Amino acid sequence: MADLSCTIAGIRSPNPFWLASAPPADKAYNINRAFEAGWGGVVWKTLGEDGPPVVNVSGPRYGVLHSPNRTVMGINNIELITDRPLQVNLDEIRQMKRDWPDRAVVVSLMVPCEEHAWKSILPMVEDTGADGIELNFGCPHGMSERGMGSAVGQVPEYVEMVTRWCKTYSRMPVIVKLTPNVTSILGPARAAKAGGADAVSLINTISAVMGVDLDAMTPSPSVDGHGAHGGYCGPAVKPIALRMLGEIARDPECAGLPISGIGGITSWRDAAEFMAMGASGVQVCTAAMIYGFRIVEDMIDGLSNWMDEKGHRRLDDFIGRAVPRFVNWEKLNLNYVAKARIDQDLCIRCGRCHIACEDTSHQAITREKDGQRHFEVIDAECVGCNLCVTLCPVENCITLVPMPDGSIDPRTGERVGGYRNWTQHPNNPSRVEA
Repeated sequence: MADLSCTIAGIRSPNPFWLASAPPADKAYNINRAFEAGWGGVVWKTLGEDGPPVVNVSGPRYGVLHSPNRTVMGINNIELITDRPLQVNLDEIRQMKRDWPDRAVVVSLMVPCEEHAWKSILPMVEDTGADGIELNFGCPHGMSERGMGSAVGQVPEYVEMVTRWCKTYSRMPVIVKLTPNVTSILGPARAAKAGGADAVSLINTISAVMGVDLDAMTPSPSVDGHGAHGGYCGPAVKPIALRMLGEIARDPECAGLPISGIGGITSWRDAAEFMAMGASGVQVCTAAMIYGFRIVEDMIDGLSNWMDEKGHRRLDDFIGRAVPRFVNWEKLNLNYVAKARIDQDLCIRCGRCHIACEDTSHQAITREKDGQRHFEVIDAECVGCNLCVTLCPVENCITLVPMPDGSIDPRTGERVGGYRNWTQHPNNPSRVEA
């Protein structure tokens, strides 16, 4: 059996699946049910300073992006940090850590960007016995307008400054949660490391407006006739999260900085992809909200079975394995050639491949043969763009097949092989000879 035990920033858990700081991690009742289901850890929903209470809207807090079959692809929320009293949360955190000593209990924090505010709350959290803290530098709505959340995470100097305060006034491991609402994720990540962060987590939610009610003429979700931007998450953000995570994992200045991966993780396969891209473990929110806490059972079983199949005995055997192959565009092999192939036995003659290629690509798929409806690839026109493969409704009906090294590409008349990437390409004016 594969060993799924996980360590991030010195924080141990029996498996790499943590609940992310969000509504599912709001109170002891939820956390207890999550741990009973098998979750390895939790990041408690963000706590604020002990002052005026946070007031959330009581109208709709969520907007949802559905696929045509009503599958939830993304959720946009306008909920703020916890609106429960600070002491109530602290007491429950202490109890949960006592009841579940083998599980990771990390506390998300967000207070004003002032040294005394952080210096005040840190001892309170440390006294609960929590395993660590996560600095919420990512929330894009509500709190950011008050100078917190993503308003801090978008300024590397603030990220480094607050991280340094937390390392000064607390012995707990510090995880810095990064906002995706930036031009480059590397600035904040490098700043977190410079401030002494023990790890980073990403991505937090993406600033978004879910839609517009064309009858009421208001953004949705609408609260008494008005709408506000919120934080977007769910399966639809996974590609964005993977790219940002990979940027940090391959960055020499962030070398050695552990990463907790977040963003659209719904299955064990998603989790494995995040870890192959450099994450030491993952956090999940939307999937738990849609399917309930017991989804973690499938995640644990699936990851364990896959690791056994691949011969991975522990998570470290594959963490980061994809990172060396995540390169900039100019490092791609420009002489690699592949052509689409249609399996005529599987083809249902729907014509989607032909229409897409004829109207929007390279006119490389025929639509009839001997007067019959028939779809076939014209090698001389096919550029291997993969559009037909992605649009075909029949799995494995259309595949992309590499041409053997040394063969002639019928589209260009050029031999396959010879230069590896743009630095060797004949059209590059500063070509470097191989």
